[in-house]
Amino acid sequence: MQNKKLTLIVEQLAILLIKNNKQLSVAESCTGGWVAKRLTDLPGSSAWFDRGFVTYSNQAKQDMLGVAESTIESYGAVSQETVIEMAKGALKNSIADYSLSISGIAGPDGATKDKPVGLVWFAWCEKSRANQDAVILTEQKIFNGDRNAVREQAVLHALTKLVIFIQQ
Repeated sequence: MQNKKLTLIVEQLAILLIKNNKQLSVAESCTGGWVAKRLTDLPGSSAWFDRGFVTYSNQAKQDMLGVAESTIESYGAVSQETVIEMAKGALKNSIADYSLSISGIAGPDGATKDKPVGLVWFAWCEKSRANQDAVILTEQKIFNGDRNAVREQAVLHALTKLVIFIQQ
C-alpha cells in the first residue's frame, strides 16, 4: 500500500513541477538516494528532476553542499541547522527551484539519549525569485520500525510534504 501511495505522490509532484516549469534537487543522508531513485522511477522525470546529492558522510555534506563544519560540530549531522544548510546547498549547486533535504538516524546504531533511532530531520526549500533567498520549512519526525521502515517512511513523508509545500 505504501508503495502505491508513494507512486501517486511522485506523479502528483511531477504534474506540479511540469505545470509550473520548475526543477527539483534533493540532498539525502539517511535515505541514501532512495528519494532520487523513486523520483527517477517515473518516466520523463528528467523534465523536472535536476539532481540528487547523496551526502552520507559529514565530509560529503561539507564538500558537496557547503554545510559548515561548525554547524555539524555544534548541532550534529541530524539537526535542523544541518538540513537547512543541506537544502540551501542543493539549490545553490543546481538549477533547481525547489529542494528537499533529509538527515536522520535509521538505526540500528547511531542513537544517543537526545537523538533516538527513527529521528529524522527534513527541510524543504524554494528559491525566491526576487532576491535569491530561500523560503524554508523544516520538520522533525520520529518514525517507528527497523532501518528499512524508518527510511521508507522518511521518503514518503519528504515527498508528501514537498507537494504540500509547493502548493502553498
